[in-house]
Amino acid sequence: MTARPRTPVRAQRSTRNNLYRLGSLTVPVFRDAARKLAVFLLILGAVVLGAFVLDEARHAGTPEHTTVTITDETGAERGTLDVRVAASYRERYVGLSNTDSLGENEGMLFVHENAGNHSIVMRDMAFPIDVIFVSEDRRITRIYHAETESPPYTEYRGSGKWTIEAPYNWTTRHGVAEGDRVRIAWLEE
Repeated sequence: MTARPRTPVRAQRSTRNNLYRLGSLTVPVFRDAARKLAVFLLILGAVVLGAFVLDEARHAGTPEHTTVTITDETGAERGTLDVRVAASYRERYVGLSNTDSLGENEGMLFVHENAGNHSIVMRDMAFPIDVIFVSEDRRITRIYHAETESPPYTEYRGSGKWTIEAPYNWTTRHGVAEGDRVRIAWLEE
């Protein structure tokens, strides 16, 4: 008795109902829909990646650090902070989350794309902070003393072009109040 060579099982497509038969197994295939979805996801991924790259490039000239000085109505200095600058979306989203602590006169300056209503949350924060909203004409519009918390997070809302995060109660210790003026060193150079 001689063995006959085995012939491979071939897939057969039924055009009537979009089914593939592989031996006794019948599998529905939505090849066109799957291809369209793959192309859509690829294009969407490219657009999202492009947006992040453009956002980073747009803020390429922004310094990593600067000095922020707060004065009262008469121009008397209330306090100065050495701040890290968060200008891109990614930097603003992370904020101080990956920071263990702040020195007495350290903080972060958030540069928003446009003046308007903004909010800050205490996502993954290891310490409490003061949140200071600053208008386009560089006046303080709102101050919060934000505690650390777990989700759901409190949204600290304010109006402005910039937001400053400072050590907790820094504004109280320095007598900083709404209406005070803010000088941002790199904008005045």
